[in-house]
Amino acid sequence: MKGIVFAGNRKVELRDFPDPTPGDEDVVLEIKSSGMCGSDLHVYRSPGGGPAMAASLGLGGEGVAVIGGHEPCGVVVARGKSVSEKKAPIGARVMQHHYSGCGLCPDCNQGWSQLCKQGGMTVYGVTGNGAHARYMLAPAHTLIALPDELSFEEGAAISCGTGTAWGALKRMNMAGGGTLAVFGQGPVGLSATMLGKAMGLRVIGIDISDERLELAKTCGAEAVINSSKDEPVKALKVMTNGGVDYALECSSAPAARTAAVRGTRTWGTVCYVGEGGSVTLDVSPDMLRRQITLMGSWTFSKIGQADCARFIAQHKLPLSKLITHRFKLDEAERAYQLFDQQTMGKGMILPS
Repeated sequence: MKGIVFAGNRKVELRDFPDPTPGDEDVVLEIKSSGMCGSDLHVYRSPGGGPAMAASLGLGGEGVAVIGGHEPCGVVVARGKSVSEKKAPIGARVMQHHYSGCGLCPDCNQGWSQLCKQGGMTVYGVTGNGAHARYMLAPAHTLIALPDELSFEEGAAISCGTGTAWGALKRMNMAGGGTLAVFGQGPVGLSATMLGKAMGLRVIGIDISDERLELAKTCGAEAVINSSKDEPVKALKVMTNGGVDYALECSSAPAARTAAVRGTRTWGTVCYVGEGGSVTLDVSPDMLRRQITLMGSWTFSKIGQADCARFIAQHKLPLSKLITHRFKLDEAERAYQLFDQQTMGKGMILPS
């Protein structure tokens, strides 16, 4: 089969890989949709591609090229001899939690495999073959049922970008009726905008792309700010009579991280989900003397992924609005060149 590999320096290659065969505890998925995630851009832009990114994160995998794509959604087409029909029926519609740890530590047992400290943790699409191919091998314990009401594309979005927004918003413990500023209206930020609106928040979307801000309006943003044209802290304070109750920073831009804190009112809560980069704050006036709660949130647990899918299905949220581009495997080079411009919404690779 063919699989997309991040070769480094903004190059992608379509390489040959053997069709996967399940081990005793594994399943094979036929991938129906594989999401393009903002964190893929870190791997795409890296001089050494996927292997170098894995090494920089301390995940091993040096020198081993793997299939990219960590937002898998598809159907079960084969299973190992130790996987029961009840656990993974052939033809079952599933998402995949794209991490696998030791399976024994407290973090793994709570569905937080990405926090496993025992060594040998796999990140599918980075240290293990991911979903940018027709078939994917996955441990059966990483599967999560896809609600019948949701499409494969929606399931792929939930498998990282939308699920990451959900995990952060739930961690912030927000009260309905408050105001939420979402910095960065890429796939994670757009998801947060839609979910925040459904949770009863007044959402203000912030980005430097007019295209993404227009999309934010369709996803539930009551107001938008182009931070390349208007100073966001001043604009937020005017819009909300002093600052927002909650701010979610999805871009990882240092200026946005600073503005998220300074645009939040006294006793407000700020959460960072954008990977990498840094921030400089003046601790006393920015945080201590305003009683600001500042936290980080990294993706979501298996339980959180399932909860997110159920919330979207039950509230009939139009998650498909986020998905603006679809590509076949042989269009991968063009797909990531376009995604790298950071003006589009959610992109999907459709291998089958």
